[in-house]
Amino acid sequence: MAVLEPPEVDVAIAGGGPVGCALALALSGSAVSVARIAGEADFADRPIALSYGSRMILERLGAWNSVRSNPIETIHVSQQGFGRTVMRCVDYGLPALGYVTAYSELVAQLAGRTPVSAGSLRDWKSADSEVVLRLSRGEKEAGVRARLLVLADGAHSRMTRHVRDYRQQAIVAEVTAEHPRGGVAWERFTAEGPLALLPFGDRYALVWSVRPASAALLLGLSDSDFLARLREIFGGRLGNFGSVGPRSTFPLSLRHGAIAPAPRVLAIGNAAQTLHPVAGQGLNLGLRDAWELAQMLLDVAKEEIGAPRFLARYARSRSFDRYGGIGFTDFLVRIFSNSLAPLALARGAGLAALDALPPARRFLAHRMIFGFPKRSCLGIELRSRSKKFP
Repeated sequence: MAVLEPPEVDVAIAGGGPVGCALALALSGSAVSVARIAGEADFADRPIALSYGSRMILERLGAWNSVRSNPIETIHVSQQGFGRTVMRCVDYGLPALGYVTAYSELVAQLAGRTPVSAGSLRDWKSADSEVVLRLSRGEKEAGVRARLLVLADGAHSRMTRHVRDYRQQAIVAEVTAEHPRGGVAWERFTAEGPLALLPFGDRYALVWSVRPASAALLLGLSDSDFLARLREIFGGRLGNFGSVGPRSTFPLSLRHGAIAPAPRVLAIGNAAQTLHPVAGQGLNLGLRDAWELAQMLLDVAKEEIGAPRFLARYARSRSFDRYGGIGFTDFLVRIFSNSLAPLALARGAGLAALDALPPARRFLAHRMIFGFPKRSCLGIELRSRSKKFP
């Protein structure tokens, strides 16, 4: 196998998804040299939810105006039985709480603005002043030397470790409804897990978390029987469901590893933490990882990039937001995914209290939109664009 002479860069980014692309785009045109390493990949054209905070990041990157999206102006949260709360963007002086777009389109818009070094990362070797990467490019092997390797290669990164199996499968599909309500997203907690319906054009993007046995049964139903079961669980707020597209499923678990798993190496996005899709926090947390890392890289001398104190400072700066997001989603899954009557009553009372207490609802909305940072990773713009938030 032929080996090519290793080029040298300040930062090597492994991953072709939106988080790695956002980091590369944030560093483009700066004095920080970058190699983004990604092989060819087919990204599923699935809908994803972006928070208003992520919109601000994409605006800073100059990528937002080219992304087609559907605004989420209202989020309706309920459980089967008693209890519900509603959050509205007008209550917080925002144009939307979030947006729904196609994952493949977001990747295409970000990846198209940054050069890529084709290939796949095989392994690396860390040294005091650099990390040496080995890449596969067809039948050839290439090398890259970098001050810092950033793993942004998703949930299957070798640097994550399994933490909790939720024993749930997410069924994803697109459905139409008899009485759609534009701009409204629905989060419905059931005994088996959360069910989300997100506005996506003239349809809804469905993410339905159920036990594995139930997922197998639901996938085997006819379209009409599947939609009837969906209405039974969701209720009649949208009338009958009229059609459903192709259904697919994937297992749900919580995974996370060290932010700095090795000398001269950092993990961001799903390579650092993979969350349950409840409340749509995973990608938004990853984009904040990329944005804050980019600001740190732009603010330090080149010889500091990838040094131990740089890795430690990044880990400290992201720990509060990271573990806040992990704890928040894990709490929602664990407290709402059961049918115990006392807990159901307590949950319903909690949702009703949240609906009756605007300050508590505002606190929750702020965390869903902007995460859990000790300080805003977008600085003064975040505060000026959202003066009603604490």
